[in-house]
Amino acid sequence: IYCNELNDLFYAKDNHRDKVKMKNKPKLEVKDLGKAGVTVKGVVEKTVDDSDEMMELFNEGNKYRVVHATAMNAESSRSHSVFTIKTENFNLTTKETHRGKLCIIDLAGSERVKKSEVKGEQLAEAVAINNSLMALGSVIRALSEGPGKDGKMPHIDFRSNKLTHVMKDSLGGTSKTLMFVNCSPSGWNAEETRGSLDYASRVKSITNEVGKNTDNAEVTTLKAEIKALKQKVG
Repeated sequence: IYCNELNDLFYAKDNHRDKVKMKNKPKLEVKDLGKAGVTVKGVVEKTVDDSDEMMELFNEGNKYRVVHATAMNAESSRSHSVFTIKTENFNLTTKETHRGKLCIIDLAGSERVKKSEVKGEQLAEAVAINNSLMALGSVIRALSEGPGKDGKMPHIDFRSNKLTHVMKDSLGGTSKTLMFVNCSPSGWNAEETRGSLDYASRVKSITNEVGKNTDNAEVTTLKAEIKALKQKVG
């Protein structure tokens, strides 16, 4: 996600030598499919047979991510990277198909322009990064605060930014969210480190009811009937 625009790193990897294809690359669009989660329409998806193939794709796609040197970082990420792993498992005994999704998201760090000394294009990148992180912070804050006195969750504006829209089913619903924070040992970066830890503490307080995604309606109905019978007997 670069300057609040979606970019397909796999498409760039496969077509970077073709100027026409790169100029006319397909427009990507975030789609909210309800219980099926969030997907990006038009994105390249690749099938792998093992973890080695998956890591090879991850590393190759990562080469096309935008990075620049700043006064704070010799290789500063100018975008947020989202690597989505989709799994499908069919249970021969229950005839259920379970689908899962794991999103590995590398967030670009927030920047203080005076310290990073960026100008021009890199300044626009810094503004976009900070805006997206502010939007994410607002979503995390609303989720961590939980329901109001009326027992209802407040409206959470996931669509305010491409980052929060893509991350909707990674934060709310039946998802489980983990955040790993890299802290700088330098006192010069104390303010940035404190902000990152504040982010992580809010994420830790988000509580969701983690559940399975299954395609077998008959099994789901049967489980509901069994539950109803148990309650009746009890």
